[in-house]
Amino acid sequence: MSLEREKHKPKVHKLSLKGSSKLVAEFFQYSINTILFQRGVYPAEDFTAVKKYGLTMLVSSDDQVKAYIKKIMSQLDKWMVDGKISKLVVVITSKDTGEHVERWQFDVQIFSRPKKSKSSSKSTNKENAAPASDAPLPAEKTEVEIQAEIQSIFRQITASVTFLPQLDGDCTFNVLVYADADSEVPMEWGDSDAKEIKNGEKVQLRSFSTASHKVDTLVSYRVGD
Repeated sequence: MSLEREKHKPKVHKLSLKGSSKLVAEFFQYSINTILFQRGVYPAEDFTAVKKYGLTMLVSSDDQVKAYIKKIMSQLDKWMVDGKISKLVVVITSKDTGEHVERWQFDVQIFSRPKKSKSSSKSTNKENAAPASDAPLPAEKTEVEIQAEIQSIFRQITASVTFLPQLDGDCTFNVLVYADADSEVPMEWGDSDAKEIKNGEKVQLRSFSTASHKVDTLVSYRVGD
């Protein structure tokens, strides 16, 4: 789902939980592509320009990368709507050393959760399930305001090349999704460690929020020896 801007109607539009979930999932998709382009994980010629959020975004045209991201997004969409995602992480790893050199973390706060189906026979694990946030609900915003916050994050990701160390050699990437313990996980998804950056620096970037979600952005990176 995309949010189209109505220039003549800056009215407050309260996204439903489902609509907000789709918006966040879509934001993740463009974030992954933007990070891969800006950090030079793949050649610039492997990306295609598209218009999104009032910006020119670059998305991968590499078949393998597109298939990988599509597989992630198809599952992420379901988990987001069910309120089961607490975090998405993009980890960049050196092919030469196997060392994790950059880690982009997107923390998801949920202000309202979908109601559990009464017919569900599964018991929820309350210890492991991420509870809804106790933080006060954010003020309702216009679609233009939400888009402006998203624009700011992408501009920060683009500007990150000014402080992040240049990536040496060939790199690859992985996407980690933190889901509730009772989430139904497809066979092709495997458990993973957190892939933290050892002795890394951390920089907190901007956030955006809707009436249902807040997404905070953080990048960790390896500093020189």
